[in-house]
Amino acid sequence: MRIALIHALRHSPPPIEAAFARLWPEATLMNLLDDSLSADLARDGGITEAMTGRFLELGRYAQAAGADGILFTCSAFGPCIEAVQRELSPLPVLKPNEAMIEEAKSAGTRIGLLASFAPTLQSMPPEFPASLMVVPRLAEGALAALDRGDGEAHDRLAAEAARDLVACDAIALAQFSLARAAPAVAAATGKPVLTTPESAVRKLKRLLA
Repeated sequence: MRIALIHALRHSPPPIEAAFARLWPEATLMNLLDDSLSADLARDGGITEAMTGRFLELGRYAQAAGADGILFTCSAFGPCIEAVQRELSPLPVLKPNEAMIEEAKSAGTRIGLLASFAPTLQSMPPEFPASLMVVPRLAEGALAALDRGDGEAHDRLAAEAARDLVACDAIALAQFSLARAAPAVAAATGKPVLTTPESAVRKLKRLLA
């Protein structure tokens, strides 16, 4: 199976590739990266028609390249990905967080949502079912630390922010780039930690393997 991975942050490929290596090493991966998407979203303050068009072009390219499934790893672009899902159906097209949200349903009723990219905390909470209480928390400065190559500071800042979520039943890490901080978050909170890469690989494998 060929799986197209489409990224809007340059930090996203390593964690999803590591998850595939652990959970579905037989899959063949192709990576498409446009890191200007995240910068443009931060600049524009919201999804635009032009941005949706760019996502559609990326999806069409992946399909033309022979992808059996597409996984977007950029959690702040839900409406754009939904447009791709509609156009390319029945090709499996996954949002980065949909599999993790499905797993969160069995993790409790109060879910902490930790993000390092602020727009994610606007777009992602409405995707959770109404039966779950979502408690958002921004890991201030974590993404900037990762941008400058300081992974240790990234993980420390994520863990510090997660301490505000200790009243939750579980903590969901909203971005693929945050998955690397899962052990630190678990150690700081003592809570189960859900990551988007591993949840997404498990779902794709069920759908396609």
